Amino acid sequence: MRQLRIGVLAGIFVVAGVLAWAGSRLWNSVGTLPSVPVAAPVVLALIATILTATALSIRSRLGAQRERDPQAKGVDPMMAARAVVLGQASALVSALVAGLYAGLGLFLVLDGLDYGTRRSQVVYAALAVVAAALVVAAAFFLERVCKLPDDDDDDGPLPRA
Repeated sequence: MRQLRIGVLAGIFVVAGVLAWAGSRLWNSVGTLPSVPVAAPVVLALIATILTATALSIRSRLGAQRERDPQAKGVDPMMAARAVVLGQASALVSALVAGLYAGLGLFLVLDGLDYGTRRSQVVYAALAVVAAALVVAAAFFLERVCKLPDDDDDDGPLPRA
């Protein structure tokens, strides 16, 4: 499994932001823009909380195993792998969502904040971007917790048969 790369996430964020900004300009010229849901930052913050709680749980279990605690509950390798995959998928989707809301928010700011509803939409979009950044941070933390130690194999590669 490959590790998350910040460059890939930043690229997704930028491309989605540019497309959302351009789409917002086009949509606004034809009609009214859709609103940013109030639940967007709440759902993203909930996902970040779940990922962080999972990482902390796995970290404490691994610590108890390292200390040879007789009542330590082990970590199933498949569960850890699934948690990492969930974290990576959440980070990729969050980068996309953050780009969309950042592009929409940028359009609203540049177009003018004459209306009270537009101000609240910018606030919701900004909160969604911050919450998406928290999801990405939690995914990196989870990935770091579940990372296997490097093999210190001094023998070199195995001989061919």
